[in-house]
Formats: sequence, structure tokens, C-alpha cells
Amino acid sequence: MFSVQAQYSGKIGFGTFEQILNSRDDTLRIVNFWATWCKPCVEELPHFVELQDKYRSHPVKVILISLDFPKQLNSRLLPFLEENNVNVQVYLLDEPNPNAWIPRVHPDWTGSIPATLIWKKNERKFVEKSFSRNELFELTNQFLNP
Repeated sequence: MFSVQAQYSGKIGFGTFEQILNSRDDTLRIVNFWATWCKPCVEELPHFVELQDKYRSHPVKVILISLDFPKQLNSRLLPFLEENNVNVQVYLLDEPNPNAWIPRVHPDWTGSIPATLIWKKNERKFVEKSFSRNELFELTNQFLNP
């Protein structure tokens, strides 16, 4: 039986999330900002799940940061994760003032979603659009095979 708890890691404030953003090790991190109410986000989500499955034995970590409303955690987010077998790490960002944290993720981010930040050590790439499967895998491979 699939368990929502297997991938939902809880609510996270930006201060805690910023520690993840400041990681500079050999792990390739792919952080996608999304929401269940965002159609392009939902359409690209399976690509991130597939990516994590493909690279599970590599130093690759896919993290989904949900921007759903915290009050809809039990009524919307958790059922969505279970129904769609989302088996990658998911946090619900519980930060009431997006204007305070969006520029700290990336100065060019307008705040629209989906948005993805990919980095390894000091190399970073920010993309504010939805990905096709091929685009996501090609970008990932650029980081893994420079």
C-alpha cells in the first residue's frame, strides 16, 4: 500500500528551507516550486518523479516545494500526493509573505510557478517555466555530465 507519509516531509518555513538552498556539496539538487491548483505544475510533476526514480542510486535529490495553502494540506495536498503516487520528497512552504522570500530563492524570479532551481556545488540554474520530460532530463544531464 502506498503511503503519503513516505514522501510528505511536512511544513517548512523559509529559514529552514534556506539551509537546503545553501547546500554546496556533490549532490545535484532539483527543487521545483509548484501547487496542486497550477495546471502546468501538475502536468510536469510526473517528470520529476521519473527523474528521481531514474537517479535514485546517484547523488541526485528531487525536492518538491508545494505552494498550496496550508489550510488545504489534508483536504487537497495529501490526497493529491497519494492519488498521483508522488514518491519524492515534498514540503509545504508555510511562509505568509512571498515578497520576502521569492527574491532570496532567485533574484530574477517573478513568483510565477512552476519554477525550478537546479544546483550542484556552486553551479546554479533557475528556470521559471514548465518542463517537458526531455527538457528536464537534458538539463539534469548537463549538471551530471559537464
